[in-house]
Amino acid sequence: MAKPQGTRHQNGSQFIITAAPRIPSLDEQLTVFGRVTEGMDIVRQISSVWADEKGRPYQNVRIYHTIILADPFADPPGLVVPATSPVPEMARIERLLGDRFEDYEEVAALDPNETVADQDERIAAREARANAVVLEMLGDLPEAEARPPENVLFVCRLNATTPEADLMRIFSQFGKIISCEVIRDHYTGESLRYAFIEFDTKESCEAAYAKMDNALIDDHRIHVDFSQSVAKNKFMQFR
Repeated sequence: MAKPQGTRHQNGSQFIITAAPRIPSLDEQLTVFGRVTEGMDIVRQISSVWADEKGRPYQNVRIYHTIILADPFADPPGLVVPATSPVPEMARIERLLGDRFEDYEEVAALDPNETVADQDERIAAREARANAVVLEMLGDLPEAEARPPENVLFVCRLNATTPEADLMRIFSQFGKIISCEVIRDHYTGESLRYAFIEFDTKESCEAAYAKMDNALIDDHRIHVDFSQSVAKNKFMQFR
């Protein structure tokens, strides 16, 4: 965790992911708050991109979506969680971007005859393909052309004591449930506090998504999202 310049014993809003096992120059300088347990190949890919003398990539690398699987700390009194991230001022966006390429831009010569619609279609197709390749590298897709199921809901931030039967009872109000799987530690059998719920129809899954995000189950505010990978199929395969 980065610290504000010129301060001690304080943390800032930036975090640093290191690719080396140890960096002595950072010892007793920055707070260690976690480690990468999966996806080090992605960290190394980010580390290998072209960068300037300050280490900033010429083409932006962005994290678009994160999900907190477990938060062991209680929310402070009066905390208001915003629905979306704050949007920075345009002047700040332009200053940060500068002369950098955005992550979706092709760093190559463009076809002068390409229309705006053609360019949008090409960028969308490339992004979809890139996302699929990343999932394949992470092991969530057996192959890049696989498609995630539209009737599976991802549920996280569960109470560790919440069983499948309770989730089945609560979520069955939205439609017939084909399967409900709380993911557990392979060795201890303890809940990892997230689950996959498979409905018989996409409409039932969408209804549950609309109503159950931030719902209170066993004193925990859960988060639900559409399953963006086929990880559920992988967990079911190796039960």
